[in-house]
Amino acid sequence: MSLTDTYTLVNGVKIPVLGFGTWQSADGDVAYQAVKWALEAGYRHIDTAAIYGNESSVGRAIKDSGIPREELFVTSKLWNDSHSYEAARKALDVSLDKLGLDYLDLYLIHWPNPASLKSQGEDTWKSANADTWRAFEEAYTAGKAKAIGVSNFQIHHLEELAKTQNIAPMVNQNFLNPSDQQVDLVTYNNAHNILNEAYSPLGTGKLINLPQVNDLAKKYSKSIPQILIRWSLDKGFLPLPKSTHESYIQANADVFDFSLTAEDIVSLDKLQGVAELHLNADEASF
Repeated sequence: MSLTDTYTLVNGVKIPVLGFGTWQSADGDVAYQAVKWALEAGYRHIDTAAIYGNESSVGRAIKDSGIPREELFVTSKLWNDSHSYEAARKALDVSLDKLGLDYLDLYLIHWPNPASLKSQGEDTWKSANADTWRAFEEAYTAGKAKAIGVSNFQIHHLEELAKTQNIAPMVNQNFLNPSDQQVDLVTYNNAHNILNEAYSPLGTGKLINLPQVNDLAKKYSKSIPQILIRWSLDKGFLPLPKSTHESYIQANADVFDFSLTAEDIVSLDKLQGVAELHLNADEASF
């Protein structure tokens, strides 16, 4: 496995096995430079979102890189204020315009149950997601998104969407790391040919100082982030590490010259629950 290796989505689209995340990378020079460094380091998979507020900077870095469009994989996400057929269609066009792209490689519904819908009734999210997904399917058929999927969806959200979908989600991007392995969800995604993408593979930094991880870093002569990213890869996930520091961006990609042993993976699996867990999409207030 290497930085240029790919997973194959259920529709045949190839997606690089390691992505570069841009969450909390401020619009302007910070996001621009981070993406520029990532592309120079060999990343070809860039993940952003409307709510990140940095799509324009990400797009400028992509353009200035000079890398042919077909060699890149670009993801963005629909925010919570656009959960309807018409709003989703417009939001995609806005994202494409900001990114300076004709199409996305992957477009995701960012959250399944926004707070803005909860005030309208307990089950409003069901019809809203169905209408939104219809716009996603239309974008996919039109070639404006080469693949479509979801983020932060739990099993009951996926099962509800399945009642009306014509095209199944190809990706589910979730909070996945040794502290929150979401085993049932991962198993469900795998059984339905939905790729598990892992955002916050370092547990938002809360796994960095744990002795179990530090011991493995010493064993493999690797950094702690490299151990945690490798855990995701060895699990068959697609990790999305993020950084705005050039040296860390480069180091986070240097994870393809080793694999963890089965015993080492088990030792990391025992960290379930020791740090942060994923937000409950049905209770989150955004």
